[in-house]
Amino acid sequence: MTTSANTSDLGVFPPRPNAIKELFGTPKVVIGVVHLPPLPGSPHYEGTPLDEICAFAVEEARAYLEGGCHGLIVENHWDIPFLKPGEHGYETSAAMAVVTDRVRHAVLEGAGGKLGVSVLSNAAECAIASAWSGGGGFVRVNQWANAYVANEGIIEGQSAHASRYRSRIGAGPVKVFADVHVKHGSHAIVADRTLAEQTEDAEFFGADVLIATGSRTGDAASIEEVEGISAHTTLPVVIGSGITAGNIGGLLPACDGVIVASSVKDNGRWWGRVDRAKVRELTTAAAKAGVVLP
Repeated sequence: MTTSANTSDLGVFPPRPNAIKELFGTPKVVIGVVHLPPLPGSPHYEGTPLDEICAFAVEEARAYLEGGCHGLIVENHWDIPFLKPGEHGYETSAAMAVVTDRVRHAVLEGAGGKLGVSVLSNAAECAIASAWSGGGGFVRVNQWANAYVANEGIIEGQSAHASRYRSRIGAGPVKVFADVHVKHGSHAIVADRTLAEQTEDAEFFGADVLIATGSRTGDAASIEEVEGISAHTTLPVVIGSGITAGNIGGLLPACDGVIVASSVKDNGRWWGRVDRAKVRELTTAAAKAGVVLP
């Protein structure tokens, strides 16, 4: 964790090993997001064979890694509008597991610790099942503790059920990257709980890494938000939205890594294709800020 806080004063949960170092073998990371095409069962799916979806994911993943990223997250971003947790069909978990496995073998040589899964919206159990079945090392969960109002309606924290599910299927090694002050949610609008409270809640409920974001996809987290989270946790903190080659140098000193996507797409939008040159520009800026590239 990058913070000036005295960690002896942070006592909401006994300290855990640094999950960033465990998964990636380095203290600061750049993680790229593979936004998958529509999956079976989603409104925009038009019968694309899963082999083609996997091939797309492998191409995007390779572009990130060849551009200097340390790891990847596969995400069902084209399954819009998103279902709420518990509403996803078996086809979603199955497809995500297959894609995860293919990407892991194709670009990570079977080493799945650097590969994560995100199933929108906030489908923690589905993501854990996919990651564990596909050999991934972590999941991203937008709302791990508390509840909020989002585009999909009222979204409740998933920690109680998801952590029990993870234990039940023997997926204990799968780490949880949990958003704090989650984007697209009411917490970012009405400030019904303080940033400090939300940070401590996520750690207390068993998250392994905390994520700071802006108010929506593509919006950068402020340095004050990142520092505010770091000041109230012993966990690593990464920034999960709005990272660009222009701002990464100023934000990295305050955190333990970043998650990138939109700014390194060919059109600057989440639905574009990953541009290797843009990835390299961003990771070069990260290296100048002290990040050791793979």
